[in-house]
Amino acid sequence: MARHKHSINLSEVPVDKINAPEGSPFGGRRQHVGMHLGAEKLGYSFFYVPPGKAAFPYHTHSGNEEMIYIIDGEGILRFGKDEILVNAETVVACPAGGEYPHQLINTGAGELRYLVVSTMDFPDLCEYPDSNKVGAYGTAAVGPQVGFRALYVKDKNVDYYDGEDGKEIERIKKSTRPS
Repeated sequence: MARHKHSINLSEVPVDKINAPEGSPFGGRRQHVGMHLGAEKLGYSFFYVPPGKAAFPYHTHSGNEEMIYIIDGEGILRFGKDEILVNAETVVACPAGGEYPHQLINTGAGELRYLVVSTMDFPDLCEYPDSNKVGAYGTAAVGPQVGFRALYVKDKNVDYYDGEDGKEIERIKKSTRPS
């Protein structure tokens, strides 16, 4: 029987190292399954996080909702002001909104394996309460159409016209003056 373009065996999906700084408390591996199947409205990835690590910083999403399903291992889910013990077969809903910051930390002796399914609604703004950052994401981080993605420190507020010198306005005005 021929394979269908929207069906794949997990063993066929590349395993990517999470791009975390060496020696940091972040790390692990990830399989971007949805991207390989042509998913458009949902993202789904499998994560493999070693003991003592988290895949991502504590964060919120303004537009995207996530679901986490723990396959194997145990950890602590930081969820708002709560710390929740999670283990195999735990299912977690992470709704969009600033009141739902979340982070999954492997506190077990073995690898923490889990599936994350998320809506892929962009643009999405993320806040990182531990580091006072905000992320502005116009697209997903991987795939054929990666676009604007940027992180900023929230305390670096600037005026709306800051850095706007008007040089292009002057250039255009000069170029349209009658000779």
